[in-house]
Amino acid sequence: MLNFSRRGSQPRNPRSMPLGGMDYVDPKRKGNFVGKVFLAATLTALCILMIKQSPTLNSPSRFSLHEPGVTHVLVTGGAGYIGSHAALRLLKDSYRVTIVDNLSRGNLGAIRVLQELFPEPGRLQFIYADLGDAKSVNKIFLENKFDAVMHFAAVAYVGESTLDPLKNHLVHYPLHLGIQDLFILASKMLGVILPRTELQNKRYYHNITSNTLLILESMAKYGVKTLIYSSTCATYGEPERMPITEETPQVPINPYGKAKKMSEDIILDFSKNSDMAIMILRYFNVIGSDPEGRLGEAPRPELREHGRISGACFDAARGIIPGLKVKGTDYKTSDGTCIRDYIDVTDLVDAHVKALEKAEPRNVGIYNVGTGKGRSVKEFVDACKKATGVDIKVDYLPRRPGDYAEVFSDPTKIRLELNWTARYTDLQESLQIAWRWQKSHRDGYGTSSSAIF
Repeated sequence: MLNFSRRGSQPRNPRSMPLGGMDYVDPKRKGNFVGKVFLAATLTALCILMIKQSPTLNSPSRFSLHEPGVTHVLVTGGAGYIGSHAALRLLKDSYRVTIVDNLSRGNLGAIRVLQELFPEPGRLQFIYADLGDAKSVNKIFLENKFDAVMHFAAVAYVGESTLDPLKNHLVHYPLHLGIQDLFILASKMLGVILPRTELQNKRYYHNITSNTLLILESMAKYGVKTLIYSSTCATYGEPERMPITEETPQVPINPYGKAKKMSEDIILDFSKNSDMAIMILRYFNVIGSDPEGRLGEAPRPELREHGRISGACFDAARGIIPGLKVKGTDYKTSDGTCIRDYIDVTDLVDAHVKALEKAEPRNVGIYNVGTGKGRSVKEFVDACKKATGVDIKVDYLPRRPGDYAEVFSDPTKIRLELNWTARYTDLQESLQIAWRWQKSHRDGYGTSSSAIF
């Protein structure tokens, strides 16, 4: 057997020879290093060649093909609270799903959960893109064959929209990315890693209205025939009569509602010369989370003050904030606080799926999605205290600009035409389900280095 070990008495050859303050590298060592580099380059080239010749790589993606019996749905904003729950329901119902999100408000963690639940090829893909970029939107539609679009993506906080609807906002990109996440995300963006914050135009009118127009143009160009549009009761403003029906005049009083109303008008004008099937869902105040505890609501810390009341209640119960701030106690309601129609997110996504199933060419359906029952903010706070078991401190403050005194729906039309009725109508139970997720996910979706694409 050959012995490659060096004997103890054998002198070592010098690796370098110092001369005049300089090191002259041993030619043998230099040649060894060059050889290793050459070997690594050769192996890399061979790997690339093998990958390129792989039939899997050369075969078209399932997402780029129409397959009989498979409905491919584009879910914009699918990394967000409502969008991720909608994607989960679609995947459970055997739809093929593509999620597009720029992660300015959404969570990578929600994408990971969905991919772990549905790892089979051709079920789910995630595309990191901004719907305000016309070239990106066109590329997405060019490279994928969609049958329908559920358009959730939008900045959606009433209070934030009233501060300065034309203001540039700092968008915080997720700080909880693992090494693999950063590498993959960078590769998707042509090798450019975004800094922690990037100044972008997050304007309510631009983000909601202009982006919807880009989606419509691409749908028309590439023959996508069905649109389910996520709208809001904020388009009604402050109606004189309750409950709100689909015939209630739309007179929005804040930039968020106005931008959504503009989007609806664009969609309706577009539909006059199109055979597209369109459903517009105007929903009310969304609460709750997945009953099986897989998904929940995890807003970014910097957006908490503009977020939903349920998120504020949970933050107070967990001690993240010292207490709950109720804005407005002088409204003309039974207890002076605002009255809202709280719809569970599970019921909401069920309405979206039913709308998708019932959508018909050359037809526009407009529906309110709510329980039909108004609850005051004080009632909500009491239910939250019971759901969490925490005696939350409550501070009562002046009104928030842009809020309405009383808003609740008449869901008769959606019940009769889509056979949809809210099932999760127990306010305390919905909050208890959401609270369980919050307690088990104290850091939201937390940290993970698992691949997301």
